[in-house]
Amino acid sequence: MKRLIVSCLVVGLAFNANAQNYWKKNTGKTAKVFLTNSAANEKMVDKGTVKFEKFGQPKETDACIFVDPDFKYQKLIGIGGAITDASAETFYKLPKDKQKEIIEAYYGKNGLGYTVVRTNMNSCDFSSDSYTYVQENDNTLKSFNVAHDEKYKIPMIKEAQKLIGKDFTFYFSPWSPPAWMKSNKNMLKGGRLENAFYQTWADYYVKFIKEYEKRGINVWGLTVQNEPMATQSWESCIYSAEEEGEFLKNNLGPALWKNGFKDKKVMIWDHNRDLIYQRATTTLSDPETSKYASGIGYHWYETWNNKTQLFDNLTETQRAFPDKFLAFTEGCKEQFDMSKIYEVSLGELYGRNMINDFNKGMALWTDWNVLLDETGGPNHVGNFCFAPIIADTKTGELHYTYEYYYVGHVSKFVKPNARRIGTSSNRAALTSTTFMNENGQLVTVIMNDTDNAIDTNLWIEGMTAKLSAPAHSIQTVIL
Repeated sequence: MKRLIVSCLVVGLAFNANAQNYWKKNTGKTAKVFLTNSAANEKMVDKGTVKFEKFGQPKETDACIFVDPDFKYQKLIGIGGAITDASAETFYKLPKDKQKEIIEAYYGKNGLGYTVVRTNMNSCDFSSDSYTYVQENDNTLKSFNVAHDEKYKIPMIKEAQKLIGKDFTFYFSPWSPPAWMKSNKNMLKGGRLENAFYQTWADYYVKFIKEYEKRGINVWGLTVQNEPMATQSWESCIYSAEEEGEFLKNNLGPALWKNGFKDKKVMIWDHNRDLIYQRATTTLSDPETSKYASGIGYHWYETWNNKTQLFDNLTETQRAFPDKFLAFTEGCKEQFDMSKIYEVSLGELYGRNMINDFNKGMALWTDWNVLLDETGGPNHVGNFCFAPIIADTKTGELHYTYEYYYVGHVSKFVKPNARRIGTSSNRAALTSTTFMNENGQLVTVIMNDTDNAIDTNLWIEGMTAKLSAPAHSIQTVIL
């Protein structure tokens, strides 16, 4: 018992010795504040600086966001969105000046700082029609070509790549194999990949990577299957956890490694948080399968309209697999309505999910379509949705939703390779996360999605800056 007490004292002394490390290294005691305040119609407005002053033990009556730079967690891979057929088709229907504005708005030096691009392999719901890259029943894949993508998707991806530069992080996901490879002989409405075509389908991924890289688009990674538990009215394909594992272990993983693509980041699951723990613990239970997987992807659609999403499932999954990164691969507000594109609730949906997911260990965040038209499409099965930027292809007008600004409060200021920092709030109404960029800059994001303004303190190792969090607002504090 005595030895235990001594050990505890030593640990306590170590923490006390580090308590003021951040302020010893940082003599500047002011921070910049950027605010989006829906009531005042302010969007990412520069609010100047706030000053840090000494502030000892906070009282329970003091609303606080506590940040401790001594505690560092996951490294950020990047933030971005999907360039789908729908996004690219909409993009090229617009005048050249609007195209340039969109690319700059996402990827330019004054834009959101997006570095991640996801796209679909074969068609998805956000395509104008169903398509594949091979002719019917071509088991050899000799007819494979990506000419379809060269009209819209590839040119737009390359525009993004040009502005992103060295941090360009590109990955892809299949929604369905060709119909002739599937049990239901249909790209739509679920069905399963026939056992006889497991290797053919694995070779299909390799062909896709080679064709895109031949065109100068370096492929960083891929997901095994988009939403493998959803029988949709659009392109879909069902895998159990065991089936996904068998396909990865016996076919896809070996095909990638054999062709020199061992460095590609393969993500399993790519569906909602509800089953993420069960899928990961089942699929990755075999070390021979696990060695081919780098990450675990997920979406938010299980409870997207509820403030009590299943965030803790991410914590359990990260604990079980600390060597795998968590990747948010898709999310959007469904049921598009043009009359609601300026509602702040759209942004709050994004802010709530992003902040909580980062705090649970997420390392990669990817929005769904970066751009859609005035119908919430195009979409060949009528599944119309919102996007951060909506373009009216009839008038050329661009509509920036609150989604755009709420994402920007993170993506514009938190850079790839930043480390998440220990952060907590003593008010349920205030949601917050903090990152430290590679240059030592601290970035704290604070969201208030209630109807009441809250005066709060940003408390860092005995120093505090007084802030106001207006009702339905989000702000970024940069120190």
